[in-house]
Amino acid sequence: MSRADPRTLAAVARLVAVVAQGGTAFVDALRATWDAGDAVAPIDPRLPAPARAAVLDALRPAVVLDPLDPGRTMTGAAAPDVDDGDALVIPTSGTTGPPKGVVLTHAALAAQAAAVHRHLGVGAGDRWLACLPLAHVGGLGVVVRALVDGVDLEVHDRFDAAAVADARDRGASLVSLVPTALDRVGAAGFRWVVLGGSADPVADRPANVVRTWGMTETGGGVVYGGRPLPGVEVTVVGDELHLRTPGVARGYRRSDGGVDRLPGRDGWYATGDAGSVAADGTVTVHGRLDDVIVTGGEKVWPDAVEAVLRRDPAVAEVAVAGRPDAEWGERVEAWVVPAPGAAAPGLDALRDRVRAELPAWCAPRAVQVVDALPRTPLGKVRRRDL
Repeated sequence: MSRADPRTLAAVARLVAVVAQGGTAFVDALRATWDAGDAVAPIDPRLPAPARAAVLDALRPAVVLDPLDPGRTMTGAAAPDVDDGDALVIPTSGTTGPPKGVVLTHAALAAQAAAVHRHLGVGAGDRWLACLPLAHVGGLGVVVRALVDGVDLEVHDRFDAAAVADARDRGASLVSLVPTALDRVGAAGFRWVVLGGSADPVADRPANVVRTWGMTETGGGVVYGGRPLPGVEVTVVGDELHLRTPGVARGYRRSDGGVDRLPGRDGWYATGDAGSVAADGTVTVHGRLDDVIVTGGEKVWPDAVEAVLRRDPAVAEVAVAGRPDAEWGERVEAWVVPAPGAAAPGLDALRDRVRAELPAWCAPRAVQVVDALPRTPLGKVRRRDL
């Protein structure tokens, strides 16, 4: 696909909800809406009817479009406008909470795309492959970067390992994946695999795989391989990572059309993630502040405990969370999916494994054996649903 035409000015800029399905049909609807001067709210086609209604009630779009059924268009009553320059209003609630719309401007999207492409050295011979859900920034960000920077683009309606392999064999050189998808297709043949979505359980990846950290509010990853992208600043306030970047969102859209500012001060966005920044600028993310477990007055980061437990050959998947405890305030618990053909690991063995690498208070005090872990569409564990 070629570079998107410059955005035309509309007398009134509207918010148009577009059901994010159909692959290229969705991209065509996105471009047409932008060319008309309107902003797009991508709607996840997998949402059940009540959840979709909640998103539409929260965002109040003027129009709802379905790329696969153009004749089925709904018009909203008294829908509030968007500001000129707004490009996307992406529904998000993190891992919990009511839906809210992250407002990203055309200028922010251009800045984020330029930073990513400069870091990856993207040139005329590259082609992006978008194969993750288009309603989320992991998949949508690929489309946006390609459109605003004029990079060749191939769009799939959903992730299919065989289709991804075929696209790679036909010349797709850049792809954004989550760890489970990467495990199914491998990194060979791509110039770069941008890896995000959830914590990666594999310690060693090929050199063409770059782990990223970012969120919807930043239009996608802003830290690649532990280093901030060009123009991105990261600092720590208390335990929390704060960042400043021209690609950050304008705020959260309210149902009346107003926009609430992002948390943070003086142009810094308070991300809600805990982490550290080394003297050389390397960023380490510990996990969500809301996920930290305080047991007996000591802090336990679930991601660190999970990384240790994943190395147990009897463990296929694991999640760690805190639960109320009368004596300790919170206790560390682990939910484990056993490896195929393996006996469920016992509590004592898992505690010994953790205590060999981490302080004793990080060891789980209970283990639940489960068939699967609750996850978001991009693979993040929903800890509150454990």
